[in-house]
Amino acid sequence: MTNRETEKQGQIVKVLSGFYYIEDQDSREIYQTRARGLFRKEQLSPLVGDYVSFQADNPHEGVLTAVKERKNELDRPPVANIDLAFVVASVTQPHIPSKLIDRMLVYSESQRIQPALYFSKLDLLDEAEREELQTLLANYQSLGYQVLTNLDLSQADEDLLTELFHGKTIAAMGQSGVGKTTLLNHLLPDLHKETAAISKGMGRGKHTTRHVELHDVYGGKLVDTPGFSSLSLDSIEKEDLGDYFPEMRERSDFCKFRECSHTHEPQCAIKAALEAGEISQSRYDHYVEFLQEIINKKPDYQQKNRRKKK
Repeated sequence: MTNRETEKQGQIVKVLSGFYYIEDQDSREIYQTRARGLFRKEQLSPLVGDYVSFQADNPHEGVLTAVKERKNELDRPPVANIDLAFVVASVTQPHIPSKLIDRMLVYSESQRIQPALYFSKLDLLDEAEREELQTLLANYQSLGYQVLTNLDLSQADEDLLTELFHGKTIAAMGQSGVGKTTLLNHLLPDLHKETAAISKGMGRGKHTTRHVELHDVYGGKLVDTPGFSSLSLDSIEKEDLGDYFPEMRERSDFCKFRECSHTHEPQCAIKAALEAGEISQSRYDHYVEFLQEIINKKPDYQQKNRRKKK
């Protein structure tokens, strides 16, 4: 390191055309950097959201020198160190089934990401449909999830959003066409990202986001991400799945067997709560489906991991 170069710390806020744009943690200035050749040699790809060290000999450019240990790493989209998953689900055009919502919640919790729920397009429902939706929203709220709707957001208290976002790196997650870009445009009115129409044939939207980038919002950083239609649960162990359902996590200690699957064992606290109406039948059904999916896919996942290690 020369006398003019100083070691700095920061977070990657954008990756584009081989450049890594890093926000310096002290000055909040953005530096355009290249990664050292060592990264290619070690096959390490820095991601948006990574906390890094870098050197700079001028106020705008530098060299990325090290990536710090990640809290988590997502493949789709390619981001790291997400603290809050703003799970976006539309109630119509397209209607997102609760099973997909639960999948995103489970995936988020398995990655040590705090989930929050945002339901969009309530303005397209009539009064009776909105009333029917309240049962679903109330169930998620009773589980401890923060729940917002596009109607709420139009009147949202800035203090609420600051409390939710402050100091966090946030990912807006959900299928294409559910309103992620519209949400981002509402939170960041100066961004004016392009939205896409819903495909009538496919029932889902077209991708409008072409790269991953962090944006300042209410004291946090929000990443606008490409949509996706499915999430793999392969990395979750079947014994751990219940821990990612809050209503099961808080009751599992009362099961007779330590590794109770909550499906067929006697004296299962989860099944007892289900029979008593304390746990949603649909949530339990989704748990059973996810459990079977994990059991069926686990050999393939383990075999892939063994091949990677060779």
